[in-house]
Amino acid sequence: MSSPSPSVVTLGETMALVRTSEIGSLRHANSLAFGIGGAESNVAIGLSRLGIPTSWLGRVGDDSLGERVTREIRGDGVDAQAIVDPDAATGLMVKERPSAASTAVHYYRAGSAGSRLRPEDLPDGWVEDASLLHITGITPLLSETARATVHGAIDRARAAGTMVSFDINYRSALASPGIAGPVLRDLAERADVVFGGAEEFAILYPGTSPVEAAARLQDAGCATTVLKQGPDGASVYAAGSVNGAPGFTIDPVDTVGAGDAFVAGYLSALLDGHDVDAVLRRANACGAMACLVPGDWEAAPTLRDLERFLDGDSDPVRR
Repeated sequence: MSSPSPSVVTLGETMALVRTSEIGSLRHANSLAFGIGGAESNVAIGLSRLGIPTSWLGRVGDDSLGERVTREIRGDGVDAQAIVDPDAATGLMVKERPSAASTAVHYYRAGSAGSRLRPEDLPDGWVEDASLLHITGITPLLSETARATVHGAIDRARAAGTMVSFDINYRSALASPGIAGPVLRDLAERADVVFGGAEEFAILYPGTSPVEAAARLQDAGCATTVLKQGPDGASVYAAGSVNGAPGFTIDPVDTVGAGDAFVAGYLSALLDGHDVDAVLRRANACGAMACLVPGDWEAAPTLRDLERFLDGDSDPVRR
């Protein structure tokens, strides 16, 4: 019996992840925990746990780290289209907690298998049979071929009527704002839904506020702009109106991956047909829950987890 076509497809690099088990610099760490992490696969896992059939595509090295990446993603029910690259290694991400209130992330990904993604890696019908294509601003800054792959996927989505969501997800280690801005702006203007923080929207359109950036995106054809505000919640700009929702009071352990969990919550509720208030409530809850456990995706909730959280003692912050 064949499995159903995924509702959401996404592509990008997932790396092996090493993190310190205690607070303090890597210079003095005595123990390390091992896992995986990548913005697109974080979203894919989050969506899968929320009941949305999802497929992730990316390249991994012909090594143990690549096998770990593939196994972990598939273990959460995601259709992992992992292309094994015999000529490059799987990328590595290292996280440390210099203090209880801070996290530092270091990337070792130059020339990695994940950066060698190319348009011919996209299977026939993969984008066309999906309801939504999700991309981030990370992948197009990895290499020229990765950028071409993202544009190829969007071209196919547009031709097929597949919705496109884009999380700006700017990484300063990959490109300066001046170089990244035009690349990310071009992608945002081709998307249906765009996610980002205030500083990220200012990279798209220097000198603008989120409201002004949303207006410019709408003029370019983007229907919905979502402003992520972390613990302060989020706002949605669409059809000339603004809807906002507060965040949740939590004691965060690890904030890396919270934005990806927010996006997964938002897209799952959108695909489930909820109104904007319910969409934002789920998105904010998923973002908050992702901060409660160390790791990029480990605390991404199931629908049952989400229900318990929303029915519990964690109340929205009223500002």
